[in-house]
Amino acid sequence: MHSFRISIIYCKSVVRRSTESKCIGAVPRVWVKYCSSQSANKNPAPGRTVDEDEIRNFGNLADKWWDEDGEFKALHSLNKLRVPFVRDGLVNSGQVDPKKAGSGKPLEGLKVLDVGCGGGILSEPLARLGAQVVGLDASPESIAIADLHAEKMVHRPRYVCETIEDHSENNCQHYDAVVLSEVIEHIQNKDICLQLCTGMLQPGGSIFMTTLNRTWLSQLGIFGSEYVLRLLPPRTHQHEKFISPQELQTMLQKYGCSTKLIHGMMYNFLNNKWSWSKSTGINYALQAVKQKQDVC
Repeated sequence: MHSFRISIIYCKSVVRRSTESKCIGAVPRVWVKYCSSQSANKNPAPGRTVDEDEIRNFGNLADKWWDEDGEFKALHSLNKLRVPFVRDGLVNSGQVDPKKAGSGKPLEGLKVLDVGCGGGILSEPLARLGAQVVGLDASPESIAIADLHAEKMVHRPRYVCETIEDHSENNCQHYDAVVLSEVIEHIQNKDICLQLCTGMLQPGGSIFMTTLNRTWLSQLGIFGSEYVLRLLPPRTHQHEKFISPQELQTMLQKYGCSTKLIHGMMYNFLNNKWSWSKSTGINYALQAVKQKQDVC
């Protein structure tokens, strides 16, 4: 936490000095641009999960969702980790018979909610494993692309353009699994989000998340990927919205979910491959299981 505060203070001081001076001097202009973008964050709106700027940004990129060499190529590559992560997690939690794990449809009969599904990059492979997948996203442009891409699938996801708040109203304890993959770091109010998502989960059901830790390492990673290497458009991520595994565990515990495992993840941009890691310093995956029935 201290390193995070120091990095933000440093960013703000760099921006201030650069604007007061006629010459930036030794400070790279790209770093000043990054610091300016990170210091422009707003406080979460009470009771809201949706960040309109985030929805607008991803809506503008909607036609790129299925370009496997474009802005979302890392998400396509991440499927090699996160699809088995969800499948094996459901087996280990007792929701899937281990004898079915190696079959073509191990998730058959399970209701899965993919929150922030975007263009359906994760929804489609989960549906191919037999799950009854609902892909939820607040961007109409992204939902339109997801629907179009899934047209020829035999067992296709059902896509819904709604906020988490709206969808939760009629889906109390409805799902066997809720997935938020590369989503929570874009959510305006994380506490409300997790309260609603766990409320839609059946007792004994699992919530799966992949996200970014709020550390100086992840800050450097975002700076490098968005402002130096241009792997993603600038401002795709806001470092202040990142969340540590400990914070996530505490929030989930408050809503009756016990964390079962946390894995670190590592991305190699040179070969576009993900691997599991002992370090949770940048990316990590988490599974928690709902322990009790609640009123939602």
